[in-house]
Amino acid sequence: MSTNLQLLTDEQQKLLEHTIVVRRRLEEQYSSLPQQNDTAALGMWLFLATEIMFFGTLFTALIVYRFLYAAAFEAASVELNWKIGAVNTVVLLVSSLMMALVVSSIRMGRKQAVVFFLLATAALGACFLALKGYEYFEDYQRGLVLGSQFSADLWLTAGLTGNQLGHVQLFLLLYWIMTAAHALHMIVGISAVLIIVAVAYRRHFDEHYYGPIEVTGLYWHFVDVVWIFLFPMLYLLGTHRT
Repeated sequence: MSTNLQLLTDEQQKLLEHTIVVRRRLEEQYSSLPQQNDTAALGMWLFLATEIMFFGTLFTALIVYRFLYAAAFEAASVELNWKIGAVNTVVLLVSSLMMALVVSSIRMGRKQAVVFFLLATAALGACFLALKGYEYFEDYQRGLVLGSQFSADLWLTAGLTGNQLGHVQLFLLLYWIMTAAHALHMIVGISAVLIIVAVAYRRHFDEHYYGPIEVTGLYWHFVDVVWIFLFPMLYLLGTHRT
């Protein structure tokens, strides 16, 4: 009797394990893993389309006001720490390379390499945020903020008039909104990568099932591309004057 019960328990455990694998790997509404992977990628592309509309609105506002208030925007751009921005650009480009190696490795079945490149991607993302945090602290100390900490003298000594202070504040408003929104997306991306690391460490992914890795990679590349546009449009408007 105890032997039969043990056999039944083993069969139930195997069935439970099989059910977990199916739910995690191939959902019932899909006929194959490639179809599931393609659908997940399409869903991510649709989500990124909404993100493009969000950032696109901010970029459009920046371009329009840049031409309307060119002198003030260029003067404000000069005060930004473009060196940190340039270093962060390199950091994100390398992180995109690491993420590309993640997808390439899982397609070749190199599971250990996947974990390593994922950790490298997350580490580079954390490095970006650390540098950005230092830059924010530096901006605050120099009065490149809105409100009571705004330093009007900085801009008046730079040759701007009192009427142009509002234009400078508009640039700083766009700067803080756009970079903060990008930093928030970076935090989400790092969190997603770390979750994928935990799952990949248990060797859950292989060359047939890697949909979550692929969609995470798409999100990461998108965030990097956004910064590629942010850097020149915010930091390099007035560097020709320095």
